Amino acid sequence: MERERDPLGMINGEGVITGTVVSTAVIAAAAGHLEETHLVIAILGTAFIYWLAHLHARTLGDSVKHRTHPVDAFKEALAETWPILAAGSVPAVILIVIQLLGIPLRTGAWIAVIASTVLLTIYSFFAGQRGGLGLRGRLLSAAVGAALGILVIALKAGLH
Repeated sequence: MERERDPLGMINGEGVITGTVVSTAVIAAAAGHLEETHLVIAILGTAFIYWLAHLHARTLGDSVKHRTHPVDAFKEALAETWPILAAGSVPAVILIVIQLLGIPLRTGAWIAVIASTVLLTIYSFFAGQRGGLGLRGRLLSAAVGAALGILVIALKAGLH
């Protein structure tokens, strides 16, 4: 059963939201405890491990649920979950650019977390639009995305 994908090859925006939140939470928890290079490695490593775990769980779950061969379930899961890894890399790229600009890590971490919150808001708005929601529904979807980012900001503020 082939599902409709958007031009980026995604079935839905789940991976984009999840990857962004997971990686941003790493920044919130680890910034101030790790130097820049180790923080970027922690972000990328966490996104990769989370993606692998999600890929594995999705493969097993779909194989059992849909009674499909695990290889077929793996191919479908791979197509559905890669956005976790891609979006999870965005906060790391933001931090790398900030490092190259010579901005201190403490400031850079805040910029990355705030930028990720803005991205979560935008992703959520467009997911609502793609889902056929009217303006009110899209704004509500965006508000939920923003709230996720604000929770990560609160985590960062509480830890540092």
